[in-house]
Amino acid sequence: MDTGLALAWVRAIALAVRRDADQLTQLDAAIGDADHGVNLKRGFSAVEQALDGTGFGTVGAVLTRTGTTLVSTVGGASGPLYGSVFRAAGRELPDPGATAERLLVALRAGLDAVRKLGAAEPGDKTMIDAFAPAVAAFEKALRGGADLPGAARTAAAAAEEGMLATIPMIARKGRASYLGPRSQGHQDPGATSTALIFRTLAEAVRP
Repeated sequence: MDTGLALAWVRAIALAVRRDADQLTQLDAAIGDADHGVNLKRGFSAVEQALDGTGFGTVGAVLTRTGTTLVSTVGGASGPLYGSVFRAAGRELPDPGATAERLLVALRAGLDAVRKLGAAEPGDKTMIDAFAPAVAAFEKALRGGADLPGAARTAAAAAEEGMLATIPMIARKGRASYLGPRSQGHQDPGATSTALIFRTLAEAVRP
């Protein structure tokens, strides 16, 4: 991944968020504050503006600017959480290009950052339920000899499975946890937007 590809990925996220904002908000209306799609749409629109016309020397600089912009413009929990993901990942990518192995390190750092901030683990019905299996699948694919596009496709599929697995869960963290058993039967909006991010990564690095 070079800076051009990193920019393409972030812009693809912004496009997908605009497209799916209503769905994300509807999912959040069932078990949250009904603002997830609206907030992410606002945040990634601001990210696009922050990236336009700016020269970036490293992949990490692209992701760090993305994270910083999300923290400063997105309300609710998603701004700090996704902002932390991108900033932590960016710190691990200080060079103009990044190998698949370095991207794995960056994704791990992003996962660690959101785990610490949200104090969530797999099974809590949060974005972690898509993020953790995606990173594990990315690593397993690399260890099995996959290249970056192959690993990204595998990670996207795992994120999708993790997203769907949140439907029968009872939320134990976040706003949804206040509903207790009533949170069952609803897909977690954070896991859904996380799956979107991994899906756009796979699309961005596709040959």
